[in-house]
Amino acid sequence: MLNLIDFKHKKWISAISYALFIMYIIIAVILLFLSPYRQAAHEINSAGANPYNIIPFKTITDYIKASSHINQSIWMSNLFGNILAFFPLGIFLPWLFKRFMGFWWTISTVFLATTSVEILQFATRVGSFDIDDIILNTIGGAIGYLLIKIIFLVILKGKRHGH
Repeated sequence: MLNLIDFKHKKWISAISYALFIMYIIIAVILLFLSPYRQAAHEINSAGANPYNIIPFKTITDYIKASSHINQSIWMSNLFGNILAFFPLGIFLPWLFKRFMGFWWTISTVFLATTSVEILQFATRVGSFDIDDIILNTIGGAIGYLLIKIIFLVILKGKRHGH
């Protein structure tokens, strides 16, 4: 999308966008694999069975059912944190790369990226494999894509009307 918009300081906006994308990838890798939380999970998972969930919506439903019994920040951060984690990817891919202008290219890539993360977390024992994380991460990417697409269409509409 960035390539399709003609505006002042495009080179600077492009450079900043790529820098932010790289920063997002670095922060995501740290949070998803190297954070103290992940290292603690590694110790727990190495000591026993590595948990996993392959039943769609099971973890989501369990969190919602238990919401009155557990700390609200735990289930809120799990549900909304998973959506927010890949929200930026849904924005950056179509913004920076022409190939991802289409919804299905972007969503397929977000799905593959989050599935890879879940498999790597499970294999390295820094997390569990949870199909619900994949669902929530993909929803986050879709929301990000839709947001940037709406913004792009508003910008184009403004350009066509001479604003």
